[in-house]
Amino acid sequence: MRVVVFGATGNVGTSLLEALASEERVEEIVAVARRAPGREFPRTTFVAADIASSELAPIVRGADAVVHLSWLIQPGRDETTTYRVNVLGSERVFRAVVEAKVPAVVYASSVGAYSPGPKDRLVDESWPTEGISTSFYARHKVAVERQLDRLEHEHPELRVARMRPALIFKAEAATEIRRLFAGPLLPRTLVRRELVPFVPDVPRLRFQAVHSLDVGDAYRRALLGDARGAFNLAADPPLGPPELAAILNARTVRLSARVLRAGAAATFALHLQPTEPGWLDMGLAVPMMDSGRAKRELGWEPVHPADDTLRELIEAMRLGSDYETPPLAAATTHPARLRELLTGVGRRP
Repeated sequence: MRVVVFGATGNVGTSLLEALASEERVEEIVAVARRAPGREFPRTTFVAADIASSELAPIVRGADAVVHLSWLIQPGRDETTTYRVNVLGSERVFRAVVEAKVPAVVYASSVGAYSPGPKDRLVDESWPTEGISTSFYARHKVAVERQLDRLEHEHPELRVARMRPALIFKAEAATEIRRLFAGPLLPRTLVRRELVPFVPDVPRLRFQAVHSLDVGDAYRRALLGDARGAFNLAADPPLGPPELAAILNARTVRLSARVLRAGAAATFALHLQPTEPGWLDMGLAVPMMDSGRAKRELGWEPVHPADDTLRELIEAMRLGSDYETPPLAAATTHPARLRELLTGVGRRP
């Protein structure tokens, strides 16, 4: 089996490459990224390409399956750039898949594609996918879901699987996650559980997480089986203020969503951090997902509990953990995070 992976050097891409490393049924992996990594993977050839501008059909020709993971989270202050990669770039990937007659595509959707939903019960993959209008990330995920709807309608012979994971963490992605969401002004010395005085107890502040290695395993299973349609991916337990307070050894303080959003908007406007407030809107709105279909049909079972995964991330952020690929490497930010400061906090990818 020949597999092409777009976005192979990121958080999930590296986990997928590790999951495929001992998979004998996969004879060749073509890993596509804008920049080559500083390490090698078994049976893997790296190809430098940009989904927004490169010729993609020659890359995917002869593949048995394509995995599309490429996505921009930053720059959060320039939706023109993120749309060009996330939405138009995805369209170019799918067009190349059709042109090259690749029989299967597995796409990285997200919990962010879902419409507002309940926090006190789980929803399955039939929940509406209209997203959260104030989040560019959610709008882009929805736009690509609609592309896939059309793709399935126009090409019923194509096997399409959509993976919809919760928040994805692992220690090796800590530097990238800190850079994308906290920015260069957060000192590593402050990322300690004993230094967090309180957790905001905000209505609907309840979310799910999943370890990147577990997500990589789910993609492996979707690739090698006959998976079609959407699959939620989340680990227990769900995380809310009580769970966060226990993880951080902190107390909870009641706070309104309006006050929390005002703080997020103000710090974003002042370039103190790169996360635009639409991320908070999305986190408070999206439903809690039922991963039963992935367990039944893929045989998938997350190994890492969500609270342990978050603990792992927090400790890794304190240590500055990274991975030998350009998106995840500490060298992306050094020296002294000067590169992040010079390119703007949330202004450039």
